[in-house]
Amino acid sequence: MGDGNAAPPRYRVADQGNVSLRGRRMAEQITQQPSDSYVQSFARGLSVIRAFGPERSQMTLSEVAAVTGLTRAGARRILLTLEHLGYVTVDDRKFSLTPRILELGYAYLSGTPLWNLALPYMEEVAEETRESCSVSVLEGADIVYILRLSTHKVMTINLAVGSRLPAWVTSMGRVLLAGLTEPELDRVLAMSQIRTYTPHTITGIDALKRVLAGVRADGYACVAQELEPGLQSVAVPIMDRSGRVIAAMNVSGHANRYSRQEMLAAFLPPLRRAADQINHALLRR
Repeated sequence: MGDGNAAPPRYRVADQGNVSLRGRRMAEQITQQPSDSYVQSFARGLSVIRAFGPERSQMTLSEVAAVTGLTRAGARRILLTLEHLGYVTVDDRKFSLTPRILELGYAYLSGTPLWNLALPYMEEVAEETRESCSVSVLEGADIVYILRLSTHKVMTINLAVGSRLPAWVTSMGRVLLAGLTEPELDRVLAMSQIRTYTPHTITGIDALKRVLAGVRADGYACVAQELEPGLQSVAVPIMDRSGRVIAAMNVSGHANRYSRQEMLAAFLPPLRRAADQINHALLRR
């Protein structure tokens, strides 16, 4: 379901207890980078910030070190630096992020034309469909939510701005993947953690490419109960003046309220209308 659904080990709360595996992966990301233009200490600081989340809003020094793969001494230096800068606070030996961390995300959002342009049209879609409306962009093998108007909780996890889901199995992700060149698509699929979530999940690379070809031809993606049972969504592309897909917008709902055809009939027209309006607004900038 395009973007309301459950997720692979890195997304599900129950699967994130294996901090040692996550720590090894984060440590590998840090050590595998080129040294001539790569500031390793900065990368380690970002890994500490990224270690916090809904299921780990507070952590001890030992927990931060385990999640990031850093030594206790290294994690301590970074945490104390972040505390000095106002991005982290500590209470009873447990560290947590402060609201100041939002400045980092706002710097991106405030410089993104979609932030101001899309919201009015998304509000119209949400009001007309009475369902949640979201906009996301592609980052690596994931989609990242940059805008979201939520009317119903349709997933077992909470979605908000900054949330990530696997691109290959979500409606917005498939719209974004369909806009890639063949080499780019192969690269993203190669780094994707493709697995079965429900009996409806499409996992074969060739089958996924056929689906994406259909998305490219139809101009929309519809994902029904592939990421989480009972959840489905439809998404359309948002394009820049050159015709390149830069974002995707979707509406998500529960399968017990709509059949696939009912969902397309109810959601696709307002989504396409809103996307066209956003695309025209982007052209005028």
